[in-house]
This record gives sequence, C-alpha cells and structure tokens, in this order.
Amino acid sequence: MSHPPLQPGWIDRPHLSMSLGDFPTEMGGCIRDAFVSYVIHGDLQSGRPVVLCPSAIASTHHRLDFLIGKGMALDPSHCTVIAVDALGNGLSVSPSNSQSQPRDQFPFISVRDMVNSQSQLLDLLGVGQVHAVVGASMGGMQALQWAVSEPQRVQHVVAMTPMARTTTWARLMNETSRRVLQAHPGWRDDDPQAWSAWVPLMQMINSRTPDHWDAQYQEISDLLNDMDARVTTWQKQQYSVWDWLCQTHAYDAHDVGTTPGHDTTASALARICAPTLILAPPLDLYNPAESAHWAAQHIPNCKFIEIPSRWGHQSASFADTQSVYFLGQHIYAFLWEK
Repeated sequence: MSHPPLQPGWIDRPHLSMSLGDFPTEMGGCIRDAFVSYVIHGDLQSGRPVVLCPSAIASTHHRLDFLIGKGMALDPSHCTVIAVDALGNGLSVSPSNSQSQPRDQFPFISVRDMVNSQSQLLDLLGVGQVHAVVGASMGGMQALQWAVSEPQRVQHVVAMTPMARTTTWARLMNETSRRVLQAHPGWRDDDPQAWSAWVPLMQMINSRTPDHWDAQYQEISDLLNDMDARVTTWQKQQYSVWDWLCQTHAYDAHDVGTTPGHDTTASALARICAPTLILAPPLDLYNPAESAHWAAQHIPNCKFIEIPSRWGHQSASFADTQSVYFLGQHIYAFLWEK
C-alpha cells in the first residue's frame, strides 16, 4: 500500500526504503527483492545514541510517534530514532506490495525474520550498538526478540504490552479475526467492506476493556456511531487483508524460546543481558497482562511497571492521553536518568 493518510499526532518525516535483495526466511523460504521501510527522527551522523522502534501488528513507523519529540522520552535532539516498518505491514515488503511474490505467493515470515531484516538495515546504515529497542504490542515482542537474538548489540529494552511467547488466547483472537475477514466474499480482492466486522472485533473488543466502554457510552446509538466512524477511518488506510493474514500468522508462531541456541522461553529470557523495562495495564484482552508479568519475572535485570489505565491493549498508544504522559515519564527515566 502507499503511505496511509496522516492521522492526528503522527509526525511527517521523509519516508525511506532500504533494499535487502533476496532475504532468506527462518522457515527456509526466500523473499525476493526484499526491502525495509523506515523513517529517521534526528541526525544519524550526529553520533547521538540510536533508538530503534519496531512497529506493531497492522501498524506503521508512526506507532510510537507519541513518544517522539522535543522534551519527550525519545527526543531527537539527544538521540536518533529509527522507526522501522515490520515485514508484512504493507510498507516494508509484504504480500500486498511484492511484485515477484504477491498475495498467497508470499512466503511465511516470523517475528525473528522481522528482527533480522531490521538488523540488516542497521548494518547497511552503519549502526552498530543501539542504545535501546522500544516497542509496543508486536513491537514489544520484537524488542524482546532483539535482546535474545543480539544480546551484545542492544543496551536497553522497553517492551509495552508484550508477549515472549504468543498465548493461546492471542492466537484465538487472531484466528477469529482471519475468519471474520475471510467470511466476506470480496476479501481476496481487498474489498474495503471486508473490514466491517474486523474493526469492532480487533479495534474495540480486544483492544479496550469492558470498563472503558461502560464509561465511554451509555446509549447504544453513540456506540454504533463510533463503530461506523472507526470502520470508515480504517478503510481509508487501505490496509490489505493479505498483510493481516501474513502478520498474524507470524504473531501466532512467535516464541523467543525457539531462537537458535535456546531450549525454552524461560531460558531464552534468562539470558537477556540488557536492562529491560516492561509495561502493561491491569487487563489486556489481546496480549494478556499475565504474559508481560511472566516475561518480566524471567529476565534478570528487568523492571515491571503497571500502566494505570482502563484502555487495555491500547493503553500504550495515542488513544489514552493519560497513559501517554505516564509512559513518557517512565521510559525517559529508564533510558536517560542515571
């Protein structure tokens, strides 16, 4: 897809792309003519610490824009932020934009493939160590994978609403979402109407909490109007069903414990060297908060902070303005205050 329309709070930066050539995947396939999309906040030639921000599922390099800016946790005046698009998101090489392997011809990818593509990007940009990898949701999962895959390269990890191993619950949500999309007769041709039921399922039910919605609306008509508005907004993003299928299958298969050289999820986490900050809300109906707690307990030098929010999975996003301030404060202190 082309870059989606800018949303409130997004930072407009030059959109860059790096060719990776033929990219071998973890499962033995090969993405032909692979490329990674990214933006840079700050000056890569300045010598300032580099912070890598992977994108979440079905999102772009704008995912953590709420943390980036003057006086914020990721201030481009004292660090250089590389915000990268994960493989399969429609901006980096994906089923929807691959010329040689479109749609169902695109090979299966993993979260480790996403991390490996980012590692190659940093190599090509001449970046060695990174001060931090910061991510939310699937971005947080990539951040933990970075710490396992390249422990000597990553100096700090910040993972919001992550899982070290995808739970059965999250897989159930993803499988339901795929069936919802594929029940629409026009899904193969990316008919925008295919998203009509997906939006309330994935953006409202599993991304919020019952308390949030009870406090938000008393009248069903107001809720339905909100739902319709969200569907319209999402359809304008022109996101591809094929990319959602691709990324959710990668999501489902993720486990840092299957990284080469490791035996279990717990043992992989135990060998993380970087100081780590994990943040999660009390209730998350996509990536269960219990998974974030569990990961934090198995990482040697890890601090866990509960996000005081009723926004569930979306507590680590633009959506909850109070969480934006809370997250900014704690992430800034973790990364920069000694």
